[in-house]
Amino acid sequence: MPELPEISSRAGEMQKELTGKTIRKIEVLQPKCLNVSKRKFTTALAGAKLLGTTYHGKWLFTDTTKGHLLINMGMGGDLLLVDSKSMPEKWRIAFHFKDRTTLAVNFWWFGYTHYAAEGKLNKHTMSAKLGPNAIDVTRAELREMLQGRRGAVKSFLLNQERIAGIGNAYVHDILFLAGLHPQRIIDTFTDDEVEALWNGIQKGLKPSLRKRGAFYERDLYGKPGGFKMKDILVGYREGKSCPVCGEKVVKLKTGSTSSFICPKCQPLKPRKRVGKKVAKKKSTRR
Repeated sequence: MPELPEISSRAGEMQKELTGKTIRKIEVLQPKCLNVSKRKFTTALAGAKLLGTTYHGKWLFTDTTKGHLLINMGMGGDLLLVDSKSMPEKWRIAFHFKDRTTLAVNFWWFGYTHYAAEGKLNKHTMSAKLGPNAIDVTRAELREMLQGRRGAVKSFLLNQERIAGIGNAYVHDILFLAGLHPQRIIDTFTDDEVEALWNGIQKGLKPSLRKRGAFYERDLYGKPGGFKMKDILVGYREGKSCPVCGEKVVKLKTGSTSSFICPKCQPLKPRKRVGKKVAKKKSTRR
């Protein structure tokens, strides 16, 4: 599943390559990925000029002269810029441009290609409820976000309404870098552990960002990302040695997902550390 490093990289590529292009024609082979009818979608965007692309969490946002194009790659797929005469073997939606290039979109599972009219982007419920991009959250903002929360830290990180862009690919190394067990309860954190979690998010995402995403995802030009399996610290490395202490990485069930941890570096019980716990918010109820 593409996460923040991959989606951020695709947004940068689309900003560079697609800005200024005009949509000549749209072909839709999988209407169920749309949020409006096929006819409304193609009519709304036909003739639109692309103005720029950004991202929020796992969503890509392309502003056009006729509204907004939103893409979510779901569980993965391909987003390829090709010559209109050389379409890839598999695609679900194709945006053909006047310069005879095509943006071909292929979803593996659960992808979306949505349209929002000008001035209606805040009405797009699937993206409007997203929390801030994980990589952009400051230390102070993370501390504020954690105040009063009592759930497990992994569940918090995977909740896109709290913090956007982290999924089950990068969360393992983020928590390892923070020295936190995925089932640690947030209101047991010390100030030092909140700081460690912020650093873990930064250090867990930036290496892949610098390498244009993970090796199992292709960029706009069809090239795989540069973040390889050897770059992963503990995620999906069950039985391998921890890069810090040498203990064997273990796989454990955490709710509906699995986690990969070093049991020595990421103990479930809080360590005795100097630092205050994260303060709980006072209830406003009377």
